[in-house]
Amino acid sequence: MATTAATDPQPIAFKVLTVNVHKGFTTFNRRFMLHELRDAVRDVAADLVFLQEVLGTHNRHASRFANFPQVPHYEFLADTIWSQYAYGRNAVYDNGDHGNALLSKFPITHYENHDISISGPERRGMLHCVLQPPGHHVPVHAVCVHLGLQESHRQRQLLRVCDLLRSFPANEPVVLAGDFNDWRNRAHDILHREAGLQEVFVQAFGRAVRTFPASMPLLALDRIYVRNAAVHAPLSLPKKPWDKLSDHAPLAAEILL
Repeated sequence: MATTAATDPQPIAFKVLTVNVHKGFTTFNRRFMLHELRDAVRDVAADLVFLQEVLGTHNRHASRFANFPQVPHYEFLADTIWSQYAYGRNAVYDNGDHGNALLSKFPITHYENHDISISGPERRGMLHCVLQPPGHHVPVHAVCVHLGLQESHRQRQLLRVCDLLRSFPANEPVVLAGDFNDWRNRAHDILHREAGLQEVFVQAFGRAVRTFPASMPLLALDRIYVRNAAVHAPLSLPKKPWDKLSDHAPLAAEILL
């Protein structure tokens, strides 16, 4: 039975950027670079920006740095460019908190932060946002993650991610991005087998792109996975100024639904 044009989803193309912002500091916390980072993020002109290790508050830094924003860093980065944003607080300490965030040019109709910490002091989370692009009848699921440093923790966290993704309607598009800390490249098979995801750079080049450390990347820790995307293509970003803005290099991709 043919569907009517009114119920058919309209094609939509958008750009995605993911970056671990290292709380606004360069490698080894040498310099506070959030203002320069905001300029670089703006230059990419992404529709969706996935952020990890972004500060909500930090009282000590606010008193030490004259240019430290008086608003949460995800609000500072969103500014007037991304009218919608969501924050998932993962770690809370005496001076403040940090977590994952999503900046969006599309309306965010719902969001929820999931604590996927396993044990010990490492606090990890996945932020799930439901987006409704104008003119597109099917919602888009954007999931921003930051996984643990221990292999056993990551394996369990990846299964938690897959559980969440399997709960979405099978026809709805998914973009999963963030810092996977997956230096052994174990995540690709798990996410493909358990949740039907494809990594954008692996599909294009046969391997994930190295992003850490930003100045001379050796490890492919950051990823962009998709499901139910008609076309997905990696975007090339310049080494400078990104190699000086955080300890992670960013990734960007074009996605067509």
